[in-house]
Amino acid sequence: MRRLNRKKTLNLMKELDAFPKVPDSYVETSASGGTVSLIAFTTIAFLTVMEFMVYRDTWMKYEYEVDKDFTSKLRINIDITVAMRCQYVGADVLDLAETMVASADGLIYEPVVFELTPQQKELQRMLQLIQSRLQEEHSLQDVIFKSAFKSASTALPPREENSLQSPDACRIHGHLYVNKVAGNFHITVGKAIPHPRGHAHLAALVSHESYNFSHRIDHLSFGELIPGIINPLDGTEKIASDHNQMFQYFITVVPTKLHTYKISAETHQFSVTERERVINHAAGSHGVSGIFMKYDISSLMVTVTEEHMPFWQFLVRLCGIIGGIFSTTGILHGVGRFVAEIIFCRFRLGSYRSTSVPLPDGHSSNHLPLITENSTH
Repeated sequence: MRRLNRKKTLNLMKELDAFPKVPDSYVETSASGGTVSLIAFTTIAFLTVMEFMVYRDTWMKYEYEVDKDFTSKLRINIDITVAMRCQYVGADVLDLAETMVASADGLIYEPVVFELTPQQKELQRMLQLIQSRLQEEHSLQDVIFKSAFKSASTALPPREENSLQSPDACRIHGHLYVNKVAGNFHITVGKAIPHPRGHAHLAALVSHESYNFSHRIDHLSFGELIPGIINPLDGTEKIASDHNQMFQYFITVVPTKLHTYKISAETHQFSVTERERVINHAAGSHGVSGIFMKYDISSLMVTVTEEHMPFWQFLVRLCGIIGGIFSTTGILHGVGRFVAEIIFCRFRLGSYRSTSVPLPDGHSSNHLPLITENSTH
């Protein structure tokens, strides 16, 4: 009984076989089939390698939502060199929400030489080249996000040798914590003086001939400091054409949460619009000479997440490639063989010549004579 049940089970499984086996005696091989098979295998191998490279790669997914965090502080990271002595310039932040001067005690004023060394100039040229490419190809920003904490630092290297030239510029670097509202970070003549109705700078003791707001922005960012991230103003250099000149940067800051396979941080991206003009009160161009960075906080927050293709999706795509190529090449081979047989059959019929057989009454017949056993002797 057990053997009978086992045979019935095997017969049932054979009936359910969706992949019937063809005996070898019924299989016919051909040179054309072998050629098509070789092409199919080569194509499958090439596409499999390409699909594996796609599987290994990652991409950045951007999601947008309303920023509901209004109470936390915003960090501003600054590294700017101004072509004036440190005793002549002052930097502070004006908070527009509270109409008060935010503390700028976190900034360091360091006397330096404005002219860069050859090694520093090389890094600045590299940063400017990257900035120009980022403006043309925005997808490069994803590469920068994925390589954060891995790429080389964007800070200027130290000077190779101690210069005999006396310092003629002031490097203002450090970080500030301000409220998450619109504000104005500016560098102008004179140190900042607190005032009940706002703020003022002590600029009376500085002559207009010594004004020179040529500057270089080595780094400017908002939020957590992430090495390897290149910001829009990094490497910017402006040379003043007049003593009384104003440089303005209008910045829109977007809160950003960055989640990659290497880091997870809260930072801020920003876009910037630049403007510069000469202050001439007689010509109607009013204002104050200096460097003004007016920033505004966007109400939207961006979450940037690095994603990877699931393994099951890779297997599905791989099976689709193998099955699709086999099916497609089989159909093309069958159609090509059918067309070739039709062409060769017509060619043979066209090259065939009929023979004429004379009849007793003087007529001729174009039909082939029957071949009999007597006619072969």
